[in-house]
Amino acid sequence: MDFKQQVTTALMGALGDSLPADKVAQLIETPKTSDLGDYAFPTFILAKTLRKAPQQIAQDLVAKIDQTGFEKVIANGPYVNFFLDKAAFSDQILKTVLTQAAKYGQSDLGKGGNVPIDMSSPNIAKPISMGHLRSTVIGNSIAKILTKVGFKPIKINHLGDWGTQFGKLIVAYKKWGSEAEVKADPITNLLKYYVKFHQEDVAHPELDDEARAWFRKLEAGDEEATQLWSWFRSESLKEFQKIYDMLGVEFDSYNGEAFYNDKMDAVVEAIEAKGLLQESRGAEIVDLSAYNLNPALIKKSDGATLYMTRDLAAAIYRHDTYHFVQSLYVVGGEQREHFKQLKAVLKEMGNDWSDDIHHIPFGLITQGGKKLSTRSGRVILLEEVLNDAVQLASAQIEAKNPDLPNREEVAKQVGIGAVIFHDLKNDRLDNFDFDLEEVVRFEGETGPYVQYTNARAQSILRKANQEVVLEDQLVVADENAWDVLKMLSNFPAVIVRASKEYEPSIIAKYALRLAKAFNKYYANSKILVDDDQKNARLSLVKSVSIVLEAALDLLGVQAPKEM
Repeated sequence: MDFKQQVTTALMGALGDSLPADKVAQLIETPKTSDLGDYAFPTFILAKTLRKAPQQIAQDLVAKIDQTGFEKVIANGPYVNFFLDKAAFSDQILKTVLTQAAKYGQSDLGKGGNVPIDMSSPNIAKPISMGHLRSTVIGNSIAKILTKVGFKPIKINHLGDWGTQFGKLIVAYKKWGSEAEVKADPITNLLKYYVKFHQEDVAHPELDDEARAWFRKLEAGDEEATQLWSWFRSESLKEFQKIYDMLGVEFDSYNGEAFYNDKMDAVVEAIEAKGLLQESRGAEIVDLSAYNLNPALIKKSDGATLYMTRDLAAAIYRHDTYHFVQSLYVVGGEQREHFKQLKAVLKEMGNDWSDDIHHIPFGLITQGGKKLSTRSGRVILLEEVLNDAVQLASAQIEAKNPDLPNREEVAKQVGIGAVIFHDLKNDRLDNFDFDLEEVVRFEGETGPYVQYTNARAQSILRKANQEVVLEDQLVVADENAWDVLKMLSNFPAVIVRASKEYEPSIIAKYALRLAKAFNKYYANSKILVDDDQKNARLSLVKSVSIVLEAALDLLGVQAPKEM
């Protein structure tokens, strides 16, 4: 199936020792349109060595290339353009996809290596907002992609269940809260108390002192503080689980910041033993000027530990527990400095495995161009967004296909899938503005468009009501099928690229291109005509459905058979 290798071999036969094979393979391009061929080799690099114009080199190479197995090979200016044997290509790709089915694109690149993925990580006592969507769905998709290429991801929900915010929350609860309110609607009321604290501490900065004192009590194991913290945590987790169930996301670990409380002293001692701990204005730091980084703050002047201390403990625990080949942190781009510091401190401690730690940053979701912030109360609740998306999908299904069986279930798959897909089709580092009505459209570059394309393919297969016969030559001669066939052949390489770049958008954009190519084919071809190519055409339809479903699955999006 390695058609690029076929082109490389043909070129090497004509080039001799002018260029090494790996260099030739790197230079091979894919033309923008099929009329320019399927692969192209630029000859500019040979001009100096051969002392000829690139155009002449291209013509000379075409004269020497063995064209067996190609439809044709031509010179086009300074390029050698290769046109693949469409019949052989079609038969090979379709049989490969149909035989491997859901395993198509699978590989053993990761050789079973463990990859902890720190993802989602909401703060206890606050709702899961749209701000948490990105870490959750990007992390989940990366886990699926890595599984496909042979790694063993370990999804860790590193809960924000520790820190000075719990001091603030305890103060707020004791001043303005009630047990009855929290029991009636835990997250809404806990958030209300937290926001009120930040409104009040502008005029009353002494509230911050009270909050710090309560957090110190919590760190020391004070009974009342611990009881309140534990209660806030358990109520929050129940609420979080509803959202994760809607998104179809599961975790292997819920070890949050509090889990590392008894592991931090050993970290501080190890840093001190290496002679790295310095005092600065009463606080304890690690100097990272050799890395052009700000100092890493390990302990505050009041002795309280920080995110850095806990993240060091977490990194060491994950290394010792999972013996990882990579450790990923799917955390917003604003934390870049923190993770550079984390890796630098680990490196200074003598842990070379810090090189295997990767921060996977992402951009912001905005609304009306403005950042969403819990502290200011500008919160868009994720549960509400998902429910609204389901309602929008339901309304469109009602308008287009009111007799659809399992309408409610399909509306959930489409609405929630639309929100996930919209997030993941954006390049991970980009910021984007969220408009729900745009997201749940059945037309355009949306999740429902890809789902609908797959449902259309499934509908064709149901109407045909016949099994694809693999023993036949599966040659689809239709010109509009060629782009679809080439895209099907690209899927394994697309998955590998997405895994190496930790970039789900590569899969989402591929799914959109494949759906668009298939819809063009569908619009221009009579698939169900009873002739000698019907079996081949149905094999193409079935292959497209297999790959679209696999691509959607890698994004964490379901693929209803009917819409």
